Amino acid sequence: MGAHRDTAEDPAGDRAGDRAGGAALPRAGVPDGPDGPDADRVARRHAAVRAAVEQGLLGPAAPLAALLDVTGIRDSARALRAAFDAVTPPGTPVLHAFAVKACPLVPVLRLLHEAGIGAEVASPGELALARAAGVPPDRTVLDSPAKTAAELREALALGIAVNADNPQELARIDGLVCSTVTRSPLGLRVNPQIGGGSIEALSTATATSKFGVALRDEGARAWIVRAYLDRPWLTRLHAHSGSQGVPLSLMARGVAETYALAEEINGRAGRRQIDTLDIGGGLPVNFGSDVTTPTYAQYARLLAEAVPGLFTGRYGLVTEFGRSLLAKHGTVLARVEYTKSAGGRSVAVTHAGVQIAVRTVYAPASWPLRIAAHDEEGRPKSGPDVVQDIAGPACFAGDLLAEGRPLPRLEPGDHAAVLDTGAYCFAHHYAYNSLARPGIHGFAPDGNGGVRFAVVREPQTPAEIVAESGGAHTSALTAL
Repeated sequence: MGAHRDTAEDPAGDRAGDRAGGAALPRAGVPDGPDGPDADRVARRHAAVRAAVEQGLLGPAAPLAALLDVTGIRDSARALRAAFDAVTPPGTPVLHAFAVKACPLVPVLRLLHEAGIGAEVASPGELALARAAGVPPDRTVLDSPAKTAAELREALALGIAVNADNPQELARIDGLVCSTVTRSPLGLRVNPQIGGGSIEALSTATATSKFGVALRDEGARAWIVRAYLDRPWLTRLHAHSGSQGVPLSLMARGVAETYALAEEINGRAGRRQIDTLDIGGGLPVNFGSDVTTPTYAQYARLLAEAVPGLFTGRYGLVTEFGRSLLAKHGTVLARVEYTKSAGGRSVAVTHAGVQIAVRTVYAPASWPLRIAAHDEEGRPKSGPDVVQDIAGPACFAGDLLAEGRPLPRLEPGDHAAVLDTGAYCFAHHYAYNSLARPGIHGFAPDGNGGVRFAVVREPQTPAEIVAESGGAHTSALTAL
């Protein structure tokens, strides 16, 4: 079930999936093969770290900051679009919708929108973020296993695409469609039940996944076909089989199952009722080095080989990639406050820990992160490796970003760069110890050999922490 590993040959996808499952990480900053765009990204990162220190974004009074590589994000969006353009006939409707949960920041959504990427949302908050970023309704997709009637009503009024998660939700939509004029494309999410990857909690297509209608359960396939035949307005089919730790071959199998179901429904209907397939996202990220693998081009070619009918132009396509668009373009910079030794192990105490990398701290085998050592001026450190722990500021023993990691010895005033953190990290704050959310800055070359920054999100202040912790209601309980 959740621990199932696909055995089909898929070297690039399987290796990338396994790298997030506890594989040893190389020392960050040591050349390990990046070239071309990857080497350019590393060079931009090194320049940005140095510039962040020089320009005062990081220092004794600001010991934690997060950086986003604007050029890299644009490059990823361009690579995604080009990969699918290469396998689809001209004129095929294709919407690449960024999974907002991966980086819920309005400026990021606006940047992606202007790069031709829409938004996949799964809550009223995410929808509000997408709308604030200017993403139009016809480039927005609503997915969630727990949509309220009010959420559905709003989506239908705006014309946002909606994928129903289950029979009860579909029945709720029935009532709304009868009383609402809508332009919303409507579909149903199915779970092809093709197995899981190396991280059980992220495997969405297992036999007992909470998402979608379980396709292989007794009577389910027949119910799905009948649901479409009874609803001519149901024109999309959605499945999401991938995430970190899931090999590409397994993802492709889920898409193939979805395509076969669409063909069956259209055959039974005697017409092309289903006109669009939403194949989800879930391309895994290589957290083991600076090399981008697998690539969107590799995945698109694999899909074209595994599911050739998907790319004949008869079906429009929707994708919902998140982590793969952002992860490698984010870096958290943490000042080393103190160093010590415990049990013969060197420990560098920094300001980055569970509040920015909760998954790594609580499940380090599944979510290892690379750390790069920089000196007090932001330059990459050299020198012999010393095995050391990189500790965070939270008051529990497990608050470690890395344990027993060989790095040039970190000293007070140096900086630990936490790499590949652009998705599911610094924009997903965990408020343990009421630690403040870090400031986030986008960066790009300034055209004169330097780096310019733009504020994406201001660092959280103590006053803001008090306000969101009930500060305006100090006497609310004592008055009862």
